Amino acid sequence: MIERLSPPGIAAPRGPYSPAVRAGDFIFLAGQVPVDPATNQMSMGDIKHETRITLNNVKRLLEGVGSSLADVVKVGVYLADDADFAQMNEVYTEFFGDSKPARTTIVCKFMADIRIEVDCVAYTPRKA
Repeated sequence: MIERLSPPGIAAPRGPYSPAVRAGDFIFLAGQVPVDPATNQMSMGDIKHETRITLNNVKRLLEGVGSSLADVVKVGVYLADDADFAQMNEVYTEFFGDSKPARTTIVCKFMADIRIEVDCVAYTPRKA
């Protein structure tokens, strides 16, 4: 069974997609960007600031669907500038620590003036 999830307290999607989708015991998160969920506006800044806001959105979304950062098995990080990698990685480590999910980091061009986007997959078995 596939469930499309949009828990309260997260930023509104900016397009025709679900913030999270549960398929069996896996939860797939749509790419998260540095949006302040309280204002639903971008929170621009240096890469550390944007990474922290983005990963807080990932964390909030996971918790809203009954999962956590510790359940994440795969992360995709998309950066606008490869020079931001080390500082992004520093903040990323604060969030994932020893969990160390598999990760791919890609440098790309964004449609918006942001520095980072993060998506992930978490393994969260359903409660019996």
